[in-house]
Order: sequence, then C-alpha cells, then structure tokens
Amino acid sequence: MRIMAIDYGKKRTGIAVTDPLQIIAQGLTTVDTHMALVFLREYMGKEPVELILVGEPRNLDDTPTDATEGALAFVKKLKRHFPQVRVETVDERFSSKMAVRAMIDMGMKKKDRQKKGLIDEIAATMLLQEYLQQRSAT
Repeated sequence: MRIMAIDYGKKRTGIAVTDPLQIIAQGLTTVDTHMALVFLREYMGKEPVELILVGEPRNLDDTPTDATEGALAFVKKLKRHFPQVRVETVDERFSSKMAVRAMIDMGMKKKDRQKKGLIDEIAATMLLQEYLQQRSAT
C-alpha cells in the first residue's frame, strides 16, 4: 500500500505518493482543489493507500496561518470520504519555498519555476520524502 502526501491550497492541490514498498516519494500531479476529492476517489479506486499526509500551514511561532483553516477543513472531508484510510497532518512550514529552492538547484529554467502547479507537486513530494526519512530514522 502507498502513502500519499497532499499540499492543499485554495486553488491548487499538489499530490505525491510513495511506491508500493513505501521507499521512494514521487510527485503524482497537481489538481484544481475543487476536483481533489474526485481525483482521490479515482486514484484510490486503482491504488491502495494506507495513509494520507496533509500539510498543515503554520507560522514560525507555530500559530495558524490564513490557510490553516482550509487545510484542516480538507482533512475533515478526507476522513469523511475515506474512513478506511488514516489521515494525519504534518508541518508544512517552508514547503513551497523549499520546492522553489529545489527547482533552482535542479537547474530548472525560470519559466518552468513559475508553474505554480509544479511547485505544489514538488512541495507535496518533499513533505512525503521528509516523512519517510523521519520514519526510517526511528
């Protein structure tokens, strides 16, 4: 079974998954947020997912951001629509900034780095990779 990570946003939602052995995180796609549940229902109908990680936006002082409420409301929807799947939140501070930095480090052209959907997908992948690294360290 796979683990999925979601970088939820008001307009776009980035999604990443592991391989079935839960070793490698890879970007899956970015979807319009209003279509996210439809996409997830279709995907999970084909691929078993045991855990969904949703990035929880927080400020540096650990207080909620203006985006936190939307992400937590999405978590509630996930739990309601997919009761058989465990859903957890993970700290996503700096995920988008780290995604842009990774794109620069990979040598991506500025035009490609401006594709916000790609940033969301990479941010979800980085959330998932960090989770896998923390899990393997324990």
